[in-house]
Amino acid sequence: MGTIKTTNIETISGSGTLTIGTSGETIALGTGVVQSNMLYPAFMVKLSGTQNITTATWTKVTFDSEVFDTDSAFASNKFTVPSGEDGKYFFSVTLTIDDLEDGKGIFTKIYKNGAAEGTSLTTTGAAATLKTSIWSNWIDDAAADDYYEVYVYHDIGSTEELRIDYQTTFMGYRIGT
Repeated sequence: MGTIKTTNIETISGSGTLTIGTSGETIALGTGVVQSNMLYPAFMVKLSGTQNITTATWTKVTFDSEVFDTDSAFASNKFTVPSGEDGKYFFSVTLTIDDLEDGKGIFTKIYKNGAAEGTSLTTTGAAATLKTSIWSNWIDDAAADDYYEVYVYHDIGSTEELRIDYQTTFMGYRIGT
């Protein structure tokens, strides 16, 4: 077997698909080699200031602080799939509020292109707690320009505040095609 050493490989026309290997073959990276485009685009945002959530109302979470955003794809409280980055995406949401009462719940939904895609629920089974968190993970097939937002709902009976910093976050990344 021979060795090819080069700095750059491109298709003849400069555009299109470059195929390495055939069906059933495995492409192995050498020891210490890092594939630089895995799990991109990726983002993580958080709530850095308080947001009031009215009882019994689905409310869009206004994430106002980016922890990171590899492709500048998170803006105006939503993640939009960049052109050329179609594929399967993993999303994760954490929302935290104070004083969830016995038998009450906090719900979250991830919206895709303005429509609800799934719901997560947390309820308490005992007396009120200091804080209650809900975690929601979701995998979806996404195309360029699809956008994702987070909504929250609670039935406590009074306006509640989402907790800030890393207690209220939204993150995601592309996991493949």
